[in-house]
Amino acid sequence: MNNHANFQTGFIAIVGRPNVGKSTLFNHLVGQKVSITSRKAQTTRHRINGILTDKQSQFVFVDTPGFQTQHTNRLNNMMNRVVTQSLKEVDVVLFIIEALHFDDRDKLILKLLPNNKPVILVINKIDNVADKTLLLPFLDEMAKCFAFDAMVPISAEKKIQLPNLLDSIRPHLPQGVPLFDEDVITDRNERFVAAELVREKLFRLMGDEIPYATSVVIEAFKIEGSLRRIHASIIVEKANQKAIVIGKNGEKLKAIGTQARKEMEVFFGGKVFLQIWVKVKSGWADDSKVLRSLGYD
Repeated sequence: MNNHANFQTGFIAIVGRPNVGKSTLFNHLVGQKVSITSRKAQTTRHRINGILTDKQSQFVFVDTPGFQTQHTNRLNNMMNRVVTQSLKEVDVVLFIIEALHFDDRDKLILKLLPNNKPVILVINKIDNVADKTLLLPFLDEMAKCFAFDAMVPISAEKKIQLPNLLDSIRPHLPQGVPLFDEDVITDRNERFVAAELVREKLFRLMGDEIPYATSVVIEAFKIEGSLRRIHASIIVEKANQKAIVIGKNGEKLKAIGTQARKEMEVFFGGKVFLQIWVKVKSGWADDSKVLRSLGYD
């Protein structure tokens, strides 16, 4: 990558309503799990950059929270601002929807899409469509909604058509030198990744309500050779939520810690000693000071 004469580098926002597969697509494009995923909507809370570099281009993908209107606390307002701000700052926008589904939540985001930069419609989950002949009429209808620069049907989960998606993005990237070294896959630090992996386990192992009332803060992060000692706190709104997260005889918290530690060891490529506490901070999702301390801008 010494000769950058015709090299292209650009930022690509991945936007869409909650639970359409943004983070799954993001991880598979980057080639490694960087953004956490779960079957629950609104898992992603932060803007996360993931980097894919090949001989011709450096793609800096921006995973954003799912834009939603159901909750109006300060945290969700901040998350929605992340989406709208990202749309202003990137070079290309990927608007991701679910195959054969386009509802009012999608239409809300359609209104946010910029008219002054390339927008590619990504139709995800085509592997769930039994009758593929229905896709063409669906694409025709979508073409009437917005002047998309391209429309690419994919399956993020099955990695179907992802090379075609990259080929659709590449012509729109501006010429320029790489912004990151070619072996870098994210601009987020290890503390951030550790907190996110703990939070993912809350989404995967807890019921429907608890994950949305929780956040995770890394209290200490020490590297000793190939060992990382990590102390994390799970923040909850109420005392009864603390009891639920800990579980009977501490079994739930132990499962969260074990699964998070195993994924950290894979990501960091070394042993991890992980300790987790649960703390109650009432109203944290509406408290600007607490949100800033938890890394929400």
